[in-house]
Amino acid sequence: MDAATQAQAAEALTGKLKALGIDQLPAEPNTYPALNPYDLYRSHVAELLSKSTGIDSKIIYPALQRTVKTEHGDLQMAAAALRQKRKDMKEFAQEIGNGFPESPLVEKVVVMDALLMFWFKPQPLTSLVVPAVLKSGASYGFNNFQGLRDPSDPSKGRKKMIVEFSSPNIAKPFHAGHLRSTIIGGFLANLYDAAGWDVTRMNYLGDWGKQYGVLAIGFDLFGSEEELVKNPIGHLYDVYVKISKISAEEGDKMKELKAKIEELKKEEKDTSEVEKQLQEVADNGVDEAARKYFKRMTEGEPVALGIWRRFRDLSIEKYKKTYARLNIRYDDYSGESQVKDESMDNAAKIMEEKKVSENSEGAIIVDLTKYSKKLGKAVVRKKDGTSLYLTRDIAAVSERYEKYKFDKMIYVVASQQDLHLAQLFKILDAMGHKELAAACSHINFGMVLGMSTRKGTAKFLDDILETVAEKMHEVMRTNQAKYEQVDDPVKTADVLGISAVMVQDMKGKRINNYTFDMDRMTSFEGDTGPYLQYAHARLCSITRKVTAAVPEIANIDLATAADLTLITETQGTDLVRQLAAWPDIFINTLKTQEPTTVLTYLFKLTHALSSSYDHLQILGSERETMLARLALYTAARQTLNNGMRILGLSPVERM
Repeated sequence: MDAATQAQAAEALTGKLKALGIDQLPAEPNTYPALNPYDLYRSHVAELLSKSTGIDSKIIYPALQRTVKTEHGDLQMAAAALRQKRKDMKEFAQEIGNGFPESPLVEKVVVMDALLMFWFKPQPLTSLVVPAVLKSGASYGFNNFQGLRDPSDPSKGRKKMIVEFSSPNIAKPFHAGHLRSTIIGGFLANLYDAAGWDVTRMNYLGDWGKQYGVLAIGFDLFGSEEELVKNPIGHLYDVYVKISKISAEEGDKMKELKAKIEELKKEEKDTSEVEKQLQEVADNGVDEAARKYFKRMTEGEPVALGIWRRFRDLSIEKYKKTYARLNIRYDDYSGESQVKDESMDNAAKIMEEKKVSENSEGAIIVDLTKYSKKLGKAVVRKKDGTSLYLTRDIAAVSERYEKYKFDKMIYVVASQQDLHLAQLFKILDAMGHKELAAACSHINFGMVLGMSTRKGTAKFLDDILETVAEKMHEVMRTNQAKYEQVDDPVKTADVLGISAVMVQDMKGKRINNYTFDMDRMTSFEGDTGPYLQYAHARLCSITRKVTAAVPEIANIDLATAADLTLITETQGTDLVRQLAAWPDIFINTLKTQEPTTVLTYLFKLTHALSSSYDHLQILGSERETMLARLALYTAARQTLNNGMRILGLSPVERM
């Protein structure tokens, strides 16, 4: 919602509040009552309490917390949170409760011990929330003022963010860690997009190093042009496995010959023949050929670079298709190969000049123990002069800042890399790039356990998705009547399978490990991806059935035509309370950066929906009641849809 639309929404809201007896729109600083019902209610309660207690509303507002369970109120406040010097907090809470004035929006406050509980009056809440959802549509709940440099002046532009995620190695398996990074990174990019940030989605590929020499040598021996074009990632991996086996055998042979040389020396026998054999294996082996090949690449030799670039480009094209299935896109396919030598040299020079780095037995290290023992000592350049990942990463940060001038950069990488990234950020700080270090953050996550398919351990993302889609197709076939109504069951099974994988990944906190459980994730029972999709499809089905029975309803503007005073049932108002919470959940998710914050909310919403169907039937009810209930269910479908899209799911309309 842009500033002009927000102003119109605020004006419409002010009009509605005036009709309820509130002359001015309650709005504490940095709140958006036209976008978030909880901002409106907190501002209103803070205003009333400030008048009745004399306490500054700036102290009261943050003390008003949204509750987890509605039986404890919609908002609650601990008397102690008001920071007043009172001995008896229970007595103080009772005083506040007794002095709370009559409100058109909020019921009489309930005091329990030193806690004050506030319930929103159902009727005004319904009349404010349901039309707001219907009018905002696909943007309901999102607040793009969060990403503005200055929310009071949108002309100053948006803050810039880079989200680096997925980042697989070309010609190596796309393992579970990459899958988690892809899912979580996609979610974070969507989240910040909806918050108004200018987001760059970056995939930092493992696309450089001696292993590409190994791959090129392998391709000469085992490569197939046809297979490369058909399945570049799988074929290059097969080639890499075959050539690596030869390389490992050569390594074993060299160890054997070295041991033989040592034996001969002990026996004071001639070693020249064995040394000659050893040199021959070393000179003609895969390892040396790969080293020479990679040297040609680093020197910019066109043929070597051309082959490497082809491998890279074909792999990226294949990745793009797979990512598209997950609703993932990238703005920048970066990679280790893109980091310039001069940037790495410059980083090394600054570290040396600022005495950040030091020489240790020929290697260049950074001793970070002076900042924290946990950080240890980091090697930035080996004895042979080759730069390590850390040097490349330091250089990459500078290059990205030059290109994007980012305000924040998030690395979505497994918790195994906690130390590496902590070292990176501390080295940047020590180099004098304090602001740059502060702008970088690591979003980590735990491991996926037991991730295998029927064909064995999963190597590639496509294998995982295909297997889950097949399993989902089997589950769908168990209900033949419904199965026959689905237009494209194979496509739907694919979407449901992907939803199953993503929802299982997002259910717990990011840092927790979880077990990849095919049967559990593909079930329609319990809080799963298929269940979430079923809830959305059911709401779509309700709309289809109503418009089929009463065709003219399709042309009615429910936001203005529905008489929402007819929603009086507890199940209806419980559902409205869930809808009202979504914009606040969205803001909270920006703080937690956890997909489970959204997912937990969506399951609560679907549970409220399930409880309402028997009590709020549409077909067969009076026309006005039918319109009111349809408006409520349409608002629920829109909110569910918005939440699912933030997670990266594709909501299905039939299944």
